[in-house]
Amino acid sequence: MAKFTTLYSGSSGNCAYISSGEGYLLVDMGKSCRTTVEGLKTLGAPISNLQGVLVTHEHSDHVGGLNVFLKKYKVPVYSSADTLDFLYTNRLVPESAELIDIDGRTEHIGDFSVQSFETSHDSAACRGYRIETPEGKAAAIATDLGYVSDEVLANLLLADFVSLEANYDLDMLMHGSYPYYLKTRIASSRGHLCNEECAETIVKLMQNGCKKFALCHVSKENNTPETVYSTVMRTLAKNGFVPEKDCLVQVAERYAVSPIIEF
Repeated sequence: MAKFTTLYSGSSGNCAYISSGEGYLLVDMGKSCRTTVEGLKTLGAPISNLQGVLVTHEHSDHVGGLNVFLKKYKVPVYSSADTLDFLYTNRLVPESAELIDIDGRTEHIGDFSVQSFETSHDSAACRGYRIETPEGKAAAIATDLGYVSDEVLANLLLADFVSLEANYDLDMLMHGSYPYYLKTRIASSRGHLCNEECAETIVKLMQNGCKKFALCHVSKENNTPETVYSTVMRTLAKNGFVPEKDCLVQVAERYAVSPIIEF
């Protein structure tokens, strides 16, 4: 049985965990090595079983813990070439780190097969990931994206599980305390995904058979877990689904390990 959870999620740091059997992958590592290792201990996941770290992009809430972690543990890091170059040039990873460009092909990482896809975000070359487990299950992870492009949707469709960004509520953002330039950046096509577009995307995915979802990267200032959850449930109901019966939707914890989703 494949499993997914987050060790932590939000603008203060992001790290997702996906496992099959004893082997597992991490996606991003935005908090300290210590916090990440403690989260893995909570899951009973020894670092010796970690087969690779996938990096979406270079922003600190996604890579802040990598440098110290990689100095202690020799684990390969996978991402786009531009992101890897940024990490190396800016000394966000040790010189000895094993950095592998994953773009343009299916990469076999331990027990998993991984494909990357482009997401629209104001970074060097942000990526989402579609991960197939040895059992033939597929998980798709897309956080940090201003909108759901055709490429993103194609990689989310027919997955058995999807982790999707639900960063902000538009009214909360526009009436909040952020300066205008930051509001504009977040709401742009290279910013973050709002609750409404997240919900509409989940409807499309459910219409194609996916029933398990994690809502990630929820803003502390411009959203709440209750707001995003109610938005998704309301949108599903409007489209003829009975949410509690038809699917599992879980909002990721900001500061703690979230409950495991099996798929």
